Amino acid sequence: MAATAASGLQMATARPCISSSRRMVKAGAAILGANSKGASWAKLASGSHISNIQPFKRTLMSSPVKLNKVVTKAMSETNESKPVSGLPIDLRGKRAFIAGVADDNGYGWAIAKSLAAAGAEILVGTWVPALNIFETSLRRGKFDESRVLPDGSLMEITKVYPLDAVFDSLEDVPEDVKANKRYAGSSKWTVQEVAESVKQDYGSIDILVHSLANGPEVTKPLLETSRKGYLAAISASSYSYVSLLKHFLPLMNPGGSSISLTYIASERIIPGYGGGMSSAKAALESDTRVLAFEAGRKNRIRVNTISAGPLRSRAAKAIGFIDTMIEYSLANAPLQKELSADEVGNAAAFLASPLASAVTGTVMYVDNGLNVMGVGVDSPIFKDLNIPTDKHQG
Repeated sequence: MAATAASGLQMATARPCISSSRRMVKAGAAILGANSKGASWAKLASGSHISNIQPFKRTLMSSPVKLNKVVTKAMSETNESKPVSGLPIDLRGKRAFIAGVADDNGYGWAIAKSLAAAGAEILVGTWVPALNIFETSLRRGKFDESRVLPDGSLMEITKVYPLDAVFDSLEDVPEDVKANKRYAGSSKWTVQEVAESVKQDYGSIDILVHSLANGPEVTKPLLETSRKGYLAAISASSYSYVSLLKHFLPLMNPGGSSISLTYIASERIIPGYGGGMSSAKAALESDTRVLAFEAGRKNRIRVNTISAGPLRSRAAKAIGFIDTMIEYSLANAPLQKELSADEVGNAAAFLASPLASAVTGTVMYVDNGLNVMGVGVDSPIFKDLNIPTDKHQG
């Protein structure tokens, strides 16, 4: 693998520098200036006072506010034999299966990159209808720019498996799905079959990542959500994780790590994030705690979930107001910067590493601190409070 030349993902905050004597590139945080219009809400008093999606329409200031985007880099070393300074995340010799990677701009892809940068071998499961496009894009080099790792090599995906995590076994698949042309040409794509295929191909894994969700009625308020739509959201977004861990647990080496992705809507009101998706994320977080106990006792596997902030991914755009949520976060989070997928990927690499050997059953917030806020500080109500802003924005 290309990752064999990497010394692992480095937990360091040193300024970028180059040491020719040790041929090591140390990169802490690369600050990229990004222009984004500053925002003040027209009528929003706080997140707890939103009753519908209309208040999310923002009145933008006429003068732009310069924001900084922080992208955390990994440290790499050209010679493995040399000692690494700092506290390394070293996943060399580990194998990861990431379920839910279908393009190069979501959290699943970012997690795969961070794990690869730390030395892990990468296997992915891709939704069957998206499989052909994803594999074709990989083969034709359309993702090459996104595959670049900190040491300059390209992330290698050892194998891509077709996967539809809504179905546990072939017996669960309805005839209309089996006959669907979008599934034609693919086989062994239920959770049980994929786990069996991975076992046959590689024997075991060390890291399991659940990065998939779907709510067919996500744009509907909960009171307008049908039973079918609600249960579909629960099935695809939360039970799929239970099923995935159930079938992959026998393959996981003791001391391994399992990670999922959740969202603050599990515990706070996010109008517009409907269709039962908030309930699905709440179930996912509850299941994380129970699975941490059961998988920990059964096979010494750690189970955690990352509550990630808003990202302009293709999947998030389906909700319809992701740009507004990002603007809201920029205006109200303690850290006034746009969240990058890499930051979530690096958090996952930490949770998957021996550095987090005593961490399980947790919800890790990677959202610039937005989860701690009780009110929207950009509300006109607080205009006279002289609330501090990030002095480093300019």
